[in-house]
Amino acid sequence: MTIAFITHHDCSLHRVAIHHPEVPERLSAVDDRMLASGISMLLSHYDAPLVTGEQLLRVHTADYVDYVESSAPGPDDMVCLDEGDTVMTEHTLQAARRAAGAAVLGVDLVMSGEVSSAFCSVRPPGHHAERARAMGFCIFNNVAVGAAHALAQYGLERVAVVDFDVHHGNGTEDIFRDEPRVLFCSTFQHPFYPHTGEAVDSPHLVNVPLTRGVTGKEFRDAVQGHWLPALEAFRPQLIMISAGFDGHREEDMADFRLVEDDYAWVTRELKAVAKRHGEGRLVSCLEGGYALSALGRSACVHLDALIGH
Repeated sequence: MTIAFITHHDCSLHRVAIHHPEVPERLSAVDDRMLASGISMLLSHYDAPLVTGEQLLRVHTADYVDYVESSAPGPDDMVCLDEGDTVMTEHTLQAARRAAGAAVLGVDLVMSGEVSSAFCSVRPPGHHAERARAMGFCIFNNVAVGAAHALAQYGLERVAVVDFDVHHGNGTEDIFRDEPRVLFCSTFQHPFYPHTGEAVDSPHLVNVPLTRGVTGKEFRDAVQGHWLPALEAFRPQLIMISAGFDGHREEDMADFRLVEDDYAWVTRELKAVAKRHGEGRLVSCLEGGYALSALGRSACVHLDALIGH
């Protein structure tokens, strides 16, 4: 069945400070590699819609949404929403609305059966955005918006959110900590930004902190030893992926040593779980990945694995 590729030009208009690693060229790197590999022709392409207020308020407080919207600057201005790395410029709010809206559309497409799975190539990323706080380049928690939409709109009882970004998805954990219908599985470098995730105080949180220098073997062992048993027991009706590719060995912002084959492998494993328990329904949202060539290659093997090659 068809794989959806969801993006929007607005996501490339969001540009923050000079030398900031979260740049529009990240999406171009994915697009260029898709075209060069021929994968682009195998996908169904969709424009991301704007997220609605109702959809945002399922995971963020009204005060926080109002704060973000009222903070949106005009041309040539810049606003920091946290200590300095989560920045809004003229086009940021529209990009963030599209990024969250992409996750909603992805859920709608897989739940309708129009596609089997979807990849949201969007920015800003989302998994650090907490219920009432922006941080780590993230404004709205895209994957959480999508998961909450699946619960509310389609009445699902079991949604898994799986996060293989090199940084812990503290925002996703904050939002779903007390939601038994969501299983959150995460691997991440520890100790490392955002310095969360080591303590697990909920039966539906599967955090696996890994030390710097981790190779594919250790990563795969963690997935096989922790994620997969939890997922099999949970039997997710839908899997949402926070797809961060910043654990690649070419990244200089972290200290993992993963390669493209590791991302292809974990995608195949998650796809198999989705087939067994959720009619193959899977929605993936781009998170980190800042070494542009490695990002493009990793995202393409992720898509290739979703296609089933």
